[in-house]
Amino acid sequence: ERAGCGFSHVTGPKLPPSATQHRPELAGAPFEAMGVSLVFHPRNPYVPTVHMNVRMISAKAADGREVCWFGGGMDLTPYYGFAEDAVHFHQTCQLALAPFGDDKYPRFKTWCDEYFYLKHRNEQRGVGGVFFDDFSELGFEPSLAMMQAVGDSFLSAYLPIVLRRKDTPYGERERNFQLYRRGRYVEFNLVWDRGTHFGLQSGGRSESILLSMPPLVSWAYQQVPAAGTPEAALYSDFLVRRDWV
Repeated sequence: ERAGCGFSHVTGPKLPPSATQHRPELAGAPFEAMGVSLVFHPRNPYVPTVHMNVRMISAKAADGREVCWFGGGMDLTPYYGFAEDAVHFHQTCQLALAPFGDDKYPRFKTWCDEYFYLKHRNEQRGVGGVFFDDFSELGFEPSLAMMQAVGDSFLSAYLPIVLRRKDTPYGERERNFQLYRRGRYVEFNLVWDRGTHFGLQSGGRSESILLSMPPLVSWAYQQVPAAGTPEAALYSDFLVRRDWV
């Protein structure tokens, strides 16, 4: 229903506050940033929304040193949960990170769970995936290679799920639940997402930054699905932090 593929390359005289949250020594430093971001909102409610992002930031420290770091990851947001889809997505992420150390997938999986979390609702955004930010610990070339490996594994992680679910019949009930759950996606991006904040704070093109939003969405007051339904299972079995591999 909407697929956004964004490429950004921005420079500026002063790093936005969202970029120096964990690097206060670089507050006010000139910078250059580049990233690729993908967000797909399928029409069929049985096909999950997906997000993938890879990015690099370079800043000039006060002593003249160039400081570079990387970020990125991918996460899956189903409206109707299927364990085999979540397992496949996480296994693909694990395989992509394996060459860079056995610690990377469990670390970045936990990081993803903690990041894509709606604090005001005490709720996960989806079934997670992997996420990393402010990363440079392997050195420039290996850190770049790790980021590239994550980006290169995206199609392998997502396309099999799309092919498995895209022809599943659905009706008004599923569509209404999808639109309601999309509201959580909007809430996270506007309230918590550092990438959205960085883009807006750095003077980026608003239309491009907000391309990650679903085209149609709805809100309802304290909507609670009936016990024993697939909608209820999303909350109890999938919007929780758990090990998928």
